[in-house]
Amino acid sequence: MTEPVLKSQKALVVLGCPEVPVQQALAIHITHHLQQGGTEVLVTGNPSVLGLLKVSDPQKIYIKNTMVLETCIAEVVEKKRSGDLCVVFAHNDAAIAYAATMRYLLPACRLVVIIFGKDPEPLAAEINFPCETIIEKAVHNPAVLKKKINEVFGWAASRT
Repeated sequence: MTEPVLKSQKALVVLGCPEVPVQQALAIHITHHLQQGGTEVLVTGNPSVLGLLKVSDPQKIYIKNTMVLETCIAEVVEKKRSGDLCVVFAHNDAAIAYAATMRYLLPACRLVVIIFGKDPEPLAAEINFPCETIIEKAVHNPAVLKKKINEVFGWAASRT
């Protein structure tokens, strides 16, 4: 188990294309726990995935702040935005490229790449930059991946 996220941090949660169902549920799960710990969270992704989250959380209880990924990257490049933690959901090559981009742009942040889908191992092998990885075959059932996420972030098993 690694060190838990500390309070008063800023986190970026980077989402990929919403074709794998577990991503949305786990993004809400992670965002909830980070916010409960005092972390300011920005969820970023393409308009489709952000739209799904907005429909799933209409009162913005869990997903309070969102931004289109390209805008977020531009703000990081311009030094208008930063983060102590960056969590990237990856189920395809494009998401690995976004994780590499975030590592390059935010070299001092804690980078956690969650690799999932039908065949995550070959995708995980593409990572050639420093980061923590969580790897699990997960498409429809988030249970095992959720358990691994909780372990990496030090969230008690009894919590939601």
